[in-house]
Amino acid sequence: MDTSNLFDESNVDALISAVIDAFTTYGMSVIGGIFILIIGWMVAGWAKRAVRRVLSKTDKVDATLRGFFSSLVRYVILVFVVIAVLNQFGVQTASLIAIFGAAGLAIGLALQGTLSNVAAGVMLLIFRPLRVGQYVEVAGKAGTVVDLNLFTTELATPDNVQIIIPNNAIWGTSVVNYSHHGTRRVDFTLGIGYGDDMDKAIATIESVIADDPRPLSDPAHQIVVGELADSSVNLIVRIWVRADDYWPLKFDFTKRFKERFDAEGISIPFPQQDVHMYTVANSA
Repeated sequence: MDTSNLFDESNVDALISAVIDAFTTYGMSVIGGIFILIIGWMVAGWAKRAVRRVLSKTDKVDATLRGFFSSLVRYVILVFVVIAVLNQFGVQTASLIAIFGAAGLAIGLALQGTLSNVAAGVMLLIFRPLRVGQYVEVAGKAGTVVDLNLFTTELATPDNVQIIIPNNAIWGTSVVNYSHHGTRRVDFTLGIGYGDDMDKAIATIESVIADDPRPLSDPAHQIVVGELADSSVNLIVRIWVRADDYWPLKFDFTKRFKERFDAEGISIPFPQQDVHMYTVANSA
């Protein structure tokens, strides 16, 4: 077989021309696509670091949200970079975007409950109605917040029982936060007998409060006659303390009030019933 004609000058020129045409047509697109991809990747990384750095300057954004938002920005930029690269190669991105949009809508409908938890978790982490370590009452449950993430909130009851609540159940209801403020008021209702000296009882209560360093002077405590009940005169005692001292002081003072009343001869009435018996004469 004579192959000499395969390497004549005209065929070589045609081959070189075809290679040049192919490189001119597709090579620049490849180079442009690679350039866009590299620049886009660098911009996405820079944007992620910038968002994290900005969010780190405020205490209102949780560390979980910093990573979430910074990663979200990075992936959004990368999506646009990929679309730009495909467009560089002549791919019709309009139909591709429509397909991605339809797929995203379908996934969103399928994961509606999960996404609502994520949205509620983001709101909880931004507005911070509760924080880790606080004692709260939410969605009919009470306990100390152990963990708060984008999907669920974990509580621990005083007897150390784990409670996991979906975030959307928390965001859609009221939150009672017992640990939000640095101080709390401890209330006591102490009943004394109608025959007891009210001023002496009030002075006894004052002495119990004065002997303990935990009650705060500002706001000052309050002792008032609250009610003339059926079997007792009820004294209302209101004492302000630091939030951490609430339960220890309540338990201690309940015992001390009883002991001091007993020592001073002040009675603490309890409900009683008087039964009157009548003898009916037998007419027979």
